[in-house]
Amino acid sequence: MAQGRQDRSSPFMIYEINIDGKIHKLNLRQNGGVWVCVLDGVDIAVDVSIVQPNVLSLIIDGRAYEIQREQQGGETWLWLAGDRYRVEGRDPRSLRGRKGASSGERGPQKITAPMPGKVVRLLVEEHAKVELGQGVIVVEAMKMQNEIKSPKKGTIRKLNALVGAAVNAGEVLAIVD
Repeated sequence: MAQGRQDRSSPFMIYEINIDGKIHKLNLRQNGGVWVCVLDGVDIAVDVSIVQPNVLSLIIDGRAYEIQREQQGGETWLWLAGDRYRVEGRDPRSLRGRKGASSGERGPQKITAPMPGKVVRLLVEEHAKVELGQGVIVVEAMKMQNEIKSPKKGTIRKLNALVGAAVNAGEVLAIVD
């Protein structure tokens, strides 16, 4: 864990990141405008800014890095220094992050915010038909826009999210039936 004073209003967000088949444990927390990243037990202070959509600029230990994100065929790829990496992230605390948790379940399912952030866009309307994995809501967190997807094929029964609203991790944004 990161050493030093912790900002209790900004707890760690915990993720498992699969990069080209290797699983990494990632804990993130904002501390006074700087992101504290604990990657596989190693503390890293990261200064992050969005250069343009799908392009991040990172400064780590005084060195600048540019990371480009590419979505292709339902997969996410990151480009760093001319190398391409297949990346998949999940929140192990979330039901949607657990293997097989939502793809075949019957009945209404909640679409929840994976992390604290701000709703920046609604991609569907209430009562709209959606497919498994279709984008429903876009939440901005850590200066990145994250598309929250439907956990199943169905109809949006309830849409609780409002554009511009702040949301907490685990907050129900929509219900799909």
